[in-house]
Amino acid sequence: MFSVTILGNNSAVPAYERFPTSQLVSFNGDKFLIDCGEGTQMQLMKYKIRYSRISHIFISHLHGDHYFGLIGLINSFGLLNRQQDLHVYGPSPLKKIIELQLNVASTRLPFELQIHTIDTPGLLVDNEEIKISCFPTDHRIECFGFLFQEKALPRKLTTQHSAPRSYAYCADTRYNEQLLPYVAEANLLYHESTYLDDQHEKAALRFHATAKQAANFAKKASVKRLLLGHFSSQYESIHEFEEEARTIFPASENALQGVTYLV
Repeated sequence: MFSVTILGNNSAVPAYERFPTSQLVSFNGDKFLIDCGEGTQMQLMKYKIRYSRISHIFISHLHGDHYFGLIGLINSFGLLNRQQDLHVYGPSPLKKIIELQLNVASTRLPFELQIHTIDTPGLLVDNEEIKISCFPTDHRIECFGFLFQEKALPRKLTTQHSAPRSYAYCADTRYNEQLLPYVAEANLLYHESTYLDDQHEKAALRFHATAKQAANFAKKASVKRLLLGHFSSQYESIHEFEEEARTIFPASENALQGVTYLV
């Protein structure tokens, strides 16, 4: 199974029972965490997800709502006596931040923590079944999106295999058509939509996007489906985001916490 479970869909701070950004990608038994905002552990427990199976964590950028839950999760892995390696990917300062937090607490982990620095677009993970790459977004600080691509299986003489599937995570960003080639024709695209379009000027100033802009991006990228998220805490209800996006790209829906979306 190739799926995405939404753990947190809010921006900046928790509000209206919406948590900061975090998602779990599941692929044939493997689990990959994208971003780890405050409360990620609680959400994993709430939705009864066996997070001991998480092998890789990808941090898009170093704004707190995308990684403040990371050190807590790493520490819990240690307390639970995790044995398997954990791979963490993120912008270069992340390694120093994690090492400082572990050192000041004299934490000794029972597993090997491998921290990989992201500084250029390219391939991060490549195995027999899936490859995962990163690409830059247009945000206020260095920020990366991630592309999960299923590998094509060898074709048998009597069997017609379906086309490989892909999931694109377009992290915090302004509307920028230069990102289209990175996500083109994805089966499922997540694109931030912090504001409704009547606040597109504020969105641009803060290096964020609107629901309408996300829908336009999805349409031009020729993706099959669009998930909206990273909602501003100024909105108690998020219904209008989905409605606004569907006027441009009908296959749009809000990324709802606790819901698993098939790729």
